[in-house]
Parts: sequence; structure tokens; C-alpha cells
Amino acid sequence: MTTPAKNTICLWYDGSAEDAAQFYAKTFPDSSVGKVYRAPGDFPSGKKGDVLTVEFTVLGVACLGLNGGPAFKHNEAFSFQVATTDQAETDRYWNAIVGNGGQQSECGWCKDRWGLSWQITPLALTEAIADPDTAAAKRAFDAMMTMQKIDIAAIEAARRG
Repeated sequence: MTTPAKNTICLWYDGSAEDAAQFYAKTFPDSSVGKVYRAPGDFPSGKKGDVLTVEFTVLGVACLGLNGGPAFKHNEAFSFQVATTDQAETDRYWNAIVGNGGQQSECGWCKDRWGLSWQITPLALTEAIADPDTAAAKRAFDAMMTMQKIDIAAIEAARRG
């Protein structure tokens, strides 16, 4: 028996935890689906034998998907922030999430088809808004505020002035 992670993020789904875990595992590196637990009896949102929980990892972070039913929905109060190294990686993750039933939002945020929020954040953006030259940082920040998916070239151009 393996020792479970000391801290695991539990994410609530309405019957689709296994589908979500499979999507994350195929989309992100260092991600996988672990054990799938089936309910030993009927429960408020399912029947005996239905998938109750799914252990999975997203980018090295231990998660548990709970098929808790329709009572609670994901919202922006929780998100995964994914640091990307270049535009190709930024585009790949953004397009995977948005292009598979998700939706775009502002400033590098998007939602997957289960309503879970993701921040696809290029390291170039993080560095630009932390620039000790506060005018450069503000220009980069102002540019970001006009974007949905982050455009690294535009952020770097704004930073340079």
C-alpha cells in the first residue's frame, strides 16, 4: 500500500471526475490518473458501483476528484496557475483547455469544460510585472489587462516601451 500525499486538493465534480482526470493527464506533463474508487453503496448523487472518487496528479500536484453531484460548482476562487516558458507552450495549454469545451476569460484565465479555472501564465509576464522599473512593469501590466490569452511578444514590447 502506498502512503497518500499529506495534502491533496479535492475537486468536486458532478459525475465527471474520471473524465476530467483523464483530460488533465493527457494535457499536462507530470500528470497521471491513479486509483478509481467506486461507491460501496448508494449515495445522494449516485448508485452503488458508480465512480465516487479518482486520485490524479496535475503537474505534480496531488488531487482527488469527488463525484459529489450538482450541489457545488467550481468558481474563480480556486484556480490552477500554470507557468509557461514560451508562446508555444502557452498556446498549447490554452488551446487544449478552451478548445475542448472550455471558455476564455481575461488576463490569461480560462475555464475547462467542467468549470475549473486555469491561469496560463508565461514566465515572461511574471517577470515583466515584477520589473524594478515601475514604468516598464506598468506598461506590461496594462498590456496584459487588454488580453485574454497572453501574447508574450506584446508583453515584452510593452515592457520595452
